[in-house]
Amino acid sequence: MERTAGAASPPVPQPVSAGAPGPVPAAETAVLLDGVPRQRGPLLALPAVAIPRAVPALRPWRLLPTPAGTPVTFFYTLLLALTSLFAEYAGPGLLHAVYQDSSTDVAHLSRTPVFVLLASALWVAGGLLSPYALAFVLVLTALERRIGGARAILVFLAGHVLATLATEVPVGLAVLAGHLPGTSLHRLDYGISYGVAAGVGALCGLLTPWLGRPLLVLVGYSLVMDLVAFQDPMTNWGHLISLSIGTALWPVVRRWHREHRESLAADVSGFGRAAGS
Repeated sequence: MERTAGAASPPVPQPVSAGAPGPVPAAETAVLLDGVPRQRGPLLALPAVAIPRAVPALRPWRLLPTPAGTPVTFFYTLLLALTSLFAEYAGPGLLHAVYQDSSTDVAHLSRTPVFVLLASALWVAGGLLSPYALAFVLVLTALERRIGGARAILVFLAGHVLATLATEVPVGLAVLAGHLPGTSLHRLDYGISYGVAAGVGALCGLLTPWLGRPLLVLVGYSLVMDLVAFQDPMTNWGHLISLSIGTALWPVVRRWHREHRESLAADVSGFGRAAGS
């Protein structure tokens, strides 16, 4: 029905029957809407309803590396898979020679330090089914998502290189002093475990306290028990040293985490402005 505006006519009083509602105050009629029935009666204030915040959906696939989300971890994992397949099917003589050339023992560190420090990080002791292989995938993926791929590799290399030097240099000095035999200069030393331990230590500083602190205590306790068993003390000391290196990097990785989040937010904002233009 079309509404038209005309001259206002004087109001006609209407008889009020018993039980019928009385006149509506002017303050109430001011908010009545034309054409909407059943608006008479006292206005009741509706209680405020708290809208629950959306619970973030669980995305377990983000624990694993992807080419787009975590390219550094993804391609490093692919490289470790290839070297593990080689170790599985290569002959014993060839495999020992390759391990020896990649070993970060004192003899090789004194001749080709850069090469062996990088080459030794291409092998997984025990293959892809070892606990350190699984820890590598989970830890480095989580680090790359929080601080970026290049910085995650820096944390890994810090543990790998510094813990190697911290364990091999005393061996060389002990050989020079006559406390260890000369064969200790050629002890096989390779693998990713030092870098993984440093990554665990750094990651514990980025997780929530109820998760990061118990994880750090659990991993530290496990490494101490390995050292007490005294089966491979030099390697066990290296794991504890690398875990301490990662823990010491907490101020650095937390700053990198903030910068990484700000960079991602700026990229999203810039993409939104470009899409709206």
